[in-house]
Amino acid sequence: MHKPGMVPPPPGEESQTVVLPPGWQSYLSPQGRRYYVNTTTNETTWERPSSSPGIPASPGPHRSSLPPTVNGYHASGTPAHPPETAHMSLRKSTGDSQNLGSSSPSKKQSKENTITINCVTFPHPDTMPEQQLLKPTEWSYCDYFWADKKDPQGNGTVAGFELLLQKQLKGKQMQKEMSEFIRERIKIEEDYAKNLAKLSQNSLAAQEEGSLGEAWAQVKKSLADEAEVHLKFSAKLHSEVEKPLMNFRENFKKDMKKCDHHIADLRKQLASRYAAVEKVRGLGRHAGLLAGSGALEDSVEHDGDYCPFPGDDLMRCVDLYNQAQSKWFEEMVTTTLELERLEVERVEMIRQHLCQYTQLRHETDMFNQSTVEPVDQLLRKVDPAKDRELWVREHKTGNIRPVDMEI
Repeated sequence: MHKPGMVPPPPGEESQTVVLPPGWQSYLSPQGRRYYVNTTTNETTWERPSSSPGIPASPGPHRSSLPPTVNGYHASGTPAHPPETAHMSLRKSTGDSQNLGSSSPSKKQSKENTITINCVTFPHPDTMPEQQLLKPTEWSYCDYFWADKKDPQGNGTVAGFELLLQKQLKGKQMQKEMSEFIRERIKIEEDYAKNLAKLSQNSLAAQEEGSLGEAWAQVKKSLADEAEVHLKFSAKLHSEVEKPLMNFRENFKKDMKKCDHHIADLRKQLASRYAAVEKVRGLGRHAGLLAGSGALEDSVEHDGDYCPFPGDDLMRCVDLYNQAQSKWFEEMVTTTLELERLEVERVEMIRQHLCQYTQLRHETDMFNQSTVEPVDQLLRKVDPAKDRELWVREHKTGNIRPVDMEI
């Protein structure tokens, strides 16, 4: 009976090559690719180990011809590594085991190719070239919010996506406050119109006569006309500025929460997959220690959790982790670009409605000017001499002048 996870080599494959060195076993990955595990040190490699020290059994790794990557992925959103090769950082155990998913896992590496921060795998800055941005000239959300940021108050970290959501919610709040500002402006206009209308009915100086009296009456009428202009202005402000600002994306906060929960669930799944990888890696280290102490068979018989050959399980867990990270990556790109589009849409919408506000102001000023034009015309016609004539004609008592008294 062969050991768990061990797959016999296809006919003719092993027989045509030298026998594996002592302590090495051959396995097949879930994708069908053969790899090798040193059961003593838990070292893993894609290349057949050589029976002669210092002589490699197969050529060294070739340089990848794949396009530049972003956070471990190509710009198209697909994993940057071949499907059968894990791009997650499989850290070395205390037994100095190799990185199972590295491009050259049979070579001892002084530094890992990747680092894992909060369960997310990133290229190591010391070993990976600078990545190509998805939208190099645009300072796009999809390029700059992958890592987590320290909370300014020192209470842990904030996910980059959470920062984007906070900006979106802040933008929605600013939009709401702008709407409230316009509402206050409307209230001022309404109060102003009401006071103008009331003042236009005031009887002060109503007895002024002549052309000046006519001009004065027109001044009072212009107040009523101006009140009507401001009432129309306030109504248009409500329908064309305030209401659209209030109603724009009424379900915005709900939609943002939905996005937040979706991305958060993917991060939780990613963390769960990462924990599974760590668990299997730990079991592999334990199995290596048991193999060295001679207690391996007892461990297998008495504790099913401890698998002496965890290579297949590790490959499977890493593959599931990479699938989860790939899904998270794709959703992050899609969602951040959508948030970017929504932000542009919000800003443009507010700009258009503020332009409408200024247009209404110009129209109001123009209508206000038209209310005083009749006043100007009458004021230009004020003629004190004519007024006097008219008044005298109406109120004269006689044109015989007094004369001196005779003795």
